[in-house]
Amino acid sequence: MEYRLLGHSGFKVPALGFGAGTFGGQGPLFSAWGNTDVAAAGRIVDICLDAGVSLFDTADAYSGGASEEILGAALKGRRQRAILSTKISLRLGQGPNDAGSSRQHLVEGVHAALKRLDTDHIDILQLHAFDAMTPVEQVLRTLDQLVREGKLRYLGVSNFSGWQLMKSLAASDRHGLERYVANQAYYSLIGRDYEWELMPLGIDQGIGALVWSPLGWGRLTGKIRRGKPLPPGSRLHETAGFAPPVEEERLYRVIDALEEIAAETGKTVPQIAINWLLQRPTVSSVLIGARDEAQLQQNLGALGWQLSAAQMSRLDAASRVTPAYPYYPYWNGQFAERSPVAVTA
Repeated sequence: MEYRLLGHSGFKVPALGFGAGTFGGQGPLFSAWGNTDVAAAGRIVDICLDAGVSLFDTADAYSGGASEEILGAALKGRRQRAILSTKISLRLGQGPNDAGSSRQHLVEGVHAALKRLDTDHIDILQLHAFDAMTPVEQVLRTLDQLVREGKLRYLGVSNFSGWQLMKSLAASDRHGLERYVANQAYYSLIGRDYEWELMPLGIDQGIGALVWSPLGWGRLTGKIRRGKPLPPGSRLHETAGFAPPVEEERLYRVIDALEEIAAETGKTVPQIAINWLLQRPTVSSVLIGARDEAQLQQNLGALGWQLSAAQMSRLDAASRVTPAYPYYPYWNGQFAERSPVAVTA
């Protein structure tokens, strides 16, 4: 397994991590998109640890906390071999303080997560969304104190905009508080918005990306093909409403390129899509998911080889879109030599 630094933290994480959102199966579709129980989760954890996939990511909102509970149970007796990552701040109940990043919610939420995960510390805690109602200084002071108490090791965010993350980093620097070192972000061949602002910020500020949904909400699993119906039992129709939109022709253009390269390399479409991400700037770890062992083994095949520069360029060209203002000048050749991510265009 290849290990990479998590931003400028000095902490190393595996290039592939496991997303445990499929553990549990309780609640609405967004918070429960699998039904893996403790026994099945234990087998998945076995395979991951044997392959060096020691980073396991979950959230308190996944299956109403059941994902954390099942992950904690699956890791019992081998917690020291794992890097535990979880997220907090989405709504969990109907109470006025059951969401957000207030001191009240963060302290109670971290203690509850520690109990569900059956551990004395969380290796990486990420805020699941930005809370505009709570001053960033209060958020950071609370997280800093939890780090000092030994309950948290490293901090990160998820689903933040560039200005929200930069505002928080500036406050950390101004007050000498623990900094965010991870950004868990959606990034895929059909979702490259991360490159416009968050990637340059990550390069400049030393923030490592933990990539979620690397297969574009299931669109790059190899099941979707130009001119062919979805296979029986596909859940893509169910999840389409939650996924970021992508123009149909662009999707098929990317799929066509993936299939061509699959024929050349003998690799699968998802393996190629994940390998492309592993070669992008700022990416510390790509979080893969699996409902069964076969899916997991296939995704693990994204490691141990690299797409050629020519193949990367073909995928770049097939997936490229014109960014919104003011980011597009860096993509049409103007000022490109001054851009921190000019190489990704």
